[in-house]
Amino acid sequence: MSETRRGRPTMNDVAAAAGVALKTVSRVVNNEPGVNASTAERVHAAIERLGYRRNDGARTLRRGRTASIGLVIEDVADPFYSGLSRAVEDIALDEGCLVFTGSSGEDPARERELVLAFCARRVDGLIIVPAGTDHDYLTPEVEAGIAVAFADRPPGAGPDADTVVCDNAGGARTGTEHLLAHGHRRIAFLADAPSIFTATERLRGYREALAAAGLPYDEGLVAMGRPDQARVLADLRRLLRLADPPTALFTGNGQITVATLRALAESAGPTPVGRASSAGPVAIVGFDDFEPADLLGITVIAQDPVGMGRAVAELLFRRLSGESGPPQRLELPTRLVVRGSGERPPA
Repeated sequence: MSETRRGRPTMNDVAAAAGVALKTVSRVVNNEPGVNASTAERVHAAIERLGYRRNDGARTLRRGRTASIGLVIEDVADPFYSGLSRAVEDIALDEGCLVFTGSSGEDPARERELVLAFCARRVDGLIIVPAGTDHDYLTPEVEAGIAVAFADRPPGAGPDADTVVCDNAGGARTGTEHLLAHGHRRIAFLADAPSIFTATERLRGYREALAAAGLPYDEGLVAMGRPDQARVLADLRRLLRLADPPTALFTGNGQITVATLRALAESAGPTPVGRASSAGPVAIVGFDDFEPADLLGITVIAQDPVGMGRAVAELLFRRLSGESGPPQRLELPTRLVVRGSGERPPA
């Protein structure tokens, strides 16, 4: 027992305390058959008494694995990505794996820096929400045996890999059609930067809905850029001051929707107590659900970030378990959630 006092208890300490062979302790610790119930109970009691913990790091390294994966997302504080991250963690935990997470902030250089830092720590696999369009830097890592999967957006140039996205164009088409069905013909589109895959796909769905309704595409009704409050406020004021202003807004993600609601409230002045929504007289449908949307009565096109995280993690762990075959691309559906703001008729 002197070895136990010098440091962490070992399997030899447990074997001595339980009065069994080292192989018996190994079988109990690894849930292998061949140990009778009373002996297993004695081993478990010794483990509890000594505070023994299995060295999973050494165990996985002997198998050429580290039991860890890297997850690179846009922003860990974004509710969409927090839901995705939690789902990835849940799947990883079931697989006995740890997740290292980092935020790229939509910066391709930071994405690459995070990915290579995770690779330097010998993660077994990577899940990446791409910030850039060049992923050729991943080729040596993939050739070295690291599994890679992409979420929310497809990768740019570089190795092909499993990818899970949502039906961005279809969701935007549904949201725009919903506004058209309520009599709107001047529908503005406020979205993220056009360099982002999801933003351009949602713009495509918006344009397709207008075309199907026989309406022209008006670039003056489109405002795309970073989702910061000042930019959204400036664009919204420009839109509402047009000679023929929009009667409805389609907002391209949750951050844009929140920024738009704040901008509308700021433009309208103090919000009366008891108003059900801060959206004012303009109809709104937003892409992405967000926590206060139900309280504010905001109609949204809802994605499933938890489903996306679960799907991409399952694809990654299948690759880690040895599954081969061509890369898969999954496209998850969206759904319209009606709450009132998208059902207002034109003023």
